[in-house]
Amino acid sequence: MLYAPTLISIIEVLLVTVPVLLTVAFVTVAERKTMASMQRRLGPNIVGYYGLLQAFADALKLLLKEYVSPTQANVVLFFLGPIITLIFSLLGYAVVPYGPGLAIWDFNLGILYMLAVSSLSTYGILLAGWSANSKYAFLGSLRSTAQLISYELILSSAILLVVLLTGSLNLTVNIEAQRAIWFIVPLFPVFVIFFIGSVAETNRAPFDLAEAESELVSGFMTEHAAVIFVFFFLAEYASIVLICILTSILFLGGYLVNFIPLIYLLQGVDSFLVTDSLEFLSYPLVEGMLSGLSLGLKSSIMIFTFIWVRASFPRIRFDQLMLFSWTILLPVVIAFIVLVPCILYSFEIIPSNITLL
Repeated sequence: MLYAPTLISIIEVLLVTVPVLLTVAFVTVAERKTMASMQRRLGPNIVGYYGLLQAFADALKLLLKEYVSPTQANVVLFFLGPIITLIFSLLGYAVVPYGPGLAIWDFNLGILYMLAVSSLSTYGILLAGWSANSKYAFLGSLRSTAQLISYELILSSAILLVVLLTGSLNLTVNIEAQRAIWFIVPLFPVFVIFFIGSVAETNRAPFDLAEAESELVSGFMTEHAAVIFVFFFLAEYASIVLICILTSILFLGGYLVNFIPLIYLLQGVDSFLVTDSLEFLSYPLVEGMLSGLSLGLKSSIMIFTFIWVRASFPRIRFDQLMLFSWTILLPVVIAFIVLVPCILYSFEIIPSNITLL
């Protein structure tokens, strides 16, 4: 018999995992519809109203397909790679604060945890490419590993600059520190660098050299099909949604929503209506709903920007990708790492709430 805490933990995990998977399904439809609009075509419009069920039709097709594995493949690692990639893509959602106090695990080292699990998903790609015993898959996995390791340095350095302003690796503390001003305002160049690193980290165009179909057929997932391919597909889009949520948390205020100036603007001098509105917004249920909508809206804007970038920029060469990381982005980030502490020290605003445990 399950103990009550264990049952509650399982329910909490399901309450987060199931909406994440549904979100991933609809993000794929949104991407196809958005790119179709940008390219002046219709996109999915047959299955379901406005094509909304197209993702489920694709998933059903892949699940029902006969699976064929390469005869020379290392079968254990061949199946283990996609599973590792999907699991570590979903583990990052455990520390995301969806509202005040709404997190499965309010970990004091949440940022470090997210960086760690996103780094471990690289092993799944490497294992899948190597175990397939295919030159295209192996080249794709090597490219992906080199790319992810290079741009993780850019991402972690940009996150370090945000941590310098808050003094904590706790995601909730980083959100609450933005009640005065979102960090995108003082750190806008860092936000741009972080966004570029995020696009490269998720293997998205124009940085999708690991699965460049014009060169490597389909990259590290060339030999994967049916159910195992679904794992890679879910992992990619789950990583995109997670990195967009992380961007919203670090630079766009996360779940913060401040309607007080708007209320005063709309209600004018009628203090009774202002008081009633503030009292209504202070209810825990209403506050939680508004917080979730705020985080969802900001993350949706970032997802749209990801799709916009994919539809707008051509794919670059792999040597240009690595050159851009090591000779342009890294020196700029290091310059900011030197500049920001100097500014904080000069104005004596170094945060003192550094959390070690």
